Amino acid sequence: MDKGEFNSKFSFLDARDPRGKTLGIVGAGGIGRAFAYKASHALGMKVIYHNRNQLSSDLEAQAAKGGMQYVKTLDELLQQSDIVSLHCPLTPATKGLIGRKQLEIMKNDAILINTARGPVVKEQELAEALEQGIIAGAGLDVFEAEPKIHPSLFSLKDSKVELLPHVGTLTLETQTEMEAVCLRNLIQGLESGSLGFTVPEQKGIEFK
Repeated sequence: MDKGEFNSKFSFLDARDPRGKTLGIVGAGGIGRAFAYKASHALGMKVIYHNRNQLSSDLEAQAAKGGMQYVKTLDELLQQSDIVSLHCPLTPATKGLIGRKQLEIMKNDAILINTARGPVVKEQELAEALEQGIIAGAGLDVFEAEPKIHPSLFSLKDSKVELLPHVGTLTLETQTEMEAVCLRNLIQGLESGSLGFTVPEQKGIEFK
């Protein structure tokens, strides 16, 4: 369409409906749970999740209402999911969490989405897995050595990967709300000495 022409070689069999598919969420924090709710209720997806620790009973009840079901291991989630979406913080335990071994556990027609932190995924091994057809595709909004992107991702054919320059939250409404949260956080910190919202990587930092 960029050239003003229809691509007659396009196959509609390459596109699939999300309804009835299994979405696996890695990291069931606020973002993961919100995404799960939308995927379950708006798109009709079955949602499973894996967390380092299972959610508390209160949060587990909320997750269940959102259509989420807990699986004990990451391997179980990877085996069952049609789409795997990463929402975990970057920690020593999650750095390189998804590499060749994990990708080989996934379904051949599965898709990996990373909007969490780039180093959670080993980019070179992901590119090789995509090139070899080990998984079907990937969507990345973050990168292992951001802002640099592994060159092998650009050489992939047949639109096996979609790349965004860390702009997943770039809407007017989201940016406005983010600014409001920052201001509320600052005011609470100055008034009480504690923050209402803390970036996971900065948890435990003393506020003065």
